[in-house]
Amino acid sequence: MEMSSMEQKKATELVERKKGGYRTIPFIIANETFEKVANVGLHVNMILYLLQEYHFDPATGAIIIFLWNALSNFFPIFGAFLSDSWLGRFRVIALGIVIDLVGLVVLWLTAIFRHARPQCDVEPCANPTTLQLLFLFSSLALMALGAGGIRPCTLAFTADQINNPENPHNERTMKSLFNWYYASVGISVTVSMTFIVYIQVKAGWVVGFGIPVVLMTFSAIMFFLGSCLYKKVKPNKSLLTSLAQVIVAAWKNRHLPISPKNSDIWYFHNGSNLVQPTGKARFLNKACMMKNREKDLDSGEMPIDPWSLCTVRQVEELKAIIKVLPIWSTGIILATSISQQSFSIVQAQTMNRVVFHMTIPPTNFAAFIILTLTIWVVVYDRILVPLFPKERVLTVKQRMGIGLLISCLATLVAALVERKRRNEAIKEGFIDNPKGVVNMSAMWLVPQYCLYGLAEGLNIIGQIEFYYSQFPKTMSSIAVSLCALGIGMGNVLGSLIVKVVKDGTKRGGEASWLASNINRGHYDYYYALLFILNLVNLLCFFIWSRIYGSTRDIKNWEEEVDTRVLEKELDTK
Repeated sequence: MEMSSMEQKKATELVERKKGGYRTIPFIIANETFEKVANVGLHVNMILYLLQEYHFDPATGAIIIFLWNALSNFFPIFGAFLSDSWLGRFRVIALGIVIDLVGLVVLWLTAIFRHARPQCDVEPCANPTTLQLLFLFSSLALMALGAGGIRPCTLAFTADQINNPENPHNERTMKSLFNWYYASVGISVTVSMTFIVYIQVKAGWVVGFGIPVVLMTFSAIMFFLGSCLYKKVKPNKSLLTSLAQVIVAAWKNRHLPISPKNSDIWYFHNGSNLVQPTGKARFLNKACMMKNREKDLDSGEMPIDPWSLCTVRQVEELKAIIKVLPIWSTGIILATSISQQSFSIVQAQTMNRVVFHMTIPPTNFAAFIILTLTIWVVVYDRILVPLFPKERVLTVKQRMGIGLLISCLATLVAALVERKRRNEAIKEGFIDNPKGVVNMSAMWLVPQYCLYGLAEGLNIIGQIEFYYSQFPKTMSSIAVSLCALGIGMGNVLGSLIVKVVKDGTKRGGEASWLASNINRGHYDYYYALLFILNLVNLLCFFIWSRIYGSTRDIKNWEEEVDTRVLEKELDTK
């Protein structure tokens, strides 16, 4: 019976090894590509839909967009825990695809049915009713919930298919995956920001919202077609419980002295190669310290009370999350700056958008962000990395820091361009006409977009690679979702800054910096405020990066020690 069980286990492992590989990548990438094409254009163009169809002012519309983006980036952290702890990545992605598709259909219905939106037969236009807002916000919430299943798991699921620790070039392969995955996303986002947005502006909202529904349906079909080929890593069902156990055990054992490194204090590791905890966050080391082996372990060498004794690996998993949080926090301000595109769209509407005898929609200029990001990925991965030796290529923390520096430059350029645009509007007599088009090309907005794209290519991709390298494979969805969580926090902070600036700069009857009339407001002051925040954020990154120290404290989470060696160690104890 025992041999039969062992043979069955080996057969199962052999089948699993035959699954995955590069043949699965087209199905996953196709799903991700069409999902991005379907959804990103909606995020970019939604500000126009809110202004034109629901009659919100720019600041209120921007706050709604901020909060929607925040939800779209908050839900992934829950999706990550759900996939890594319970359902697995495949099921969470599948669930997210279905929910996202339902949200797109509901949004499409708001465009199809005229009474789903407020009427505007006579000026002033009617405000949306509670039922109309509920219909709109339910579609946005469903799309955000769907993103919570797709975003944190797709990259980790892709990595599962090609990750092979036995391959000597595995580390280089995984780094290249991060870069090219982001590049493929960048291409799909560029398509969405140009063609989908253009169709929405020219053909109307019914056609513009209908096309994403069709694309998302095709995305779902492609993903499910490859289901029999995917390598499906089993979830760690005790992940959340495991992290909680470390906190409780460390508190229960708080009276124990913290032992020096390489001391004779016994640390419980249960066969893992992590036989002794690292020296960082040492208080948590008490969670895996054994007081009395006979009393702490049962006959099977397992803890009698897992809430009083944890493994070294459990402790290090919690430490991994805690240690990255300070560096993670520096991505919040960057996300706040990059997500300011709602105001840039309002600016572009008042500028000359004719390029090569074509009138470009105001939302299409944001495509330069993704275009620059994609070009950077190609140049870095295919030119810089092969050209320079490994030790001379930028480290992951250096790339993140340079990205934050470029973000400072981007906000400074944005402030200077808006000052020039406003002065030109006043000079041409448009001070009370926010819809007047100034004699200034909208191409002036392109440099700030390009800088934001380069900042994102350096910092955001660097963040994903950094988190992925610091966490074990079983936590890879959480590693990826941390970046999304930072973007979500950036959107929440952005909505708070907009609200404070809008209300706080109304003095003595003067127009707010973020007034509905962009020419009477001072959007340049707002960008200058973001520039100051980015400078402070850059300084914080230097401090946290230095405190963090080495990124190679744990080189391999996945290896296990020989149990015979472990038994010898037990005997010597």
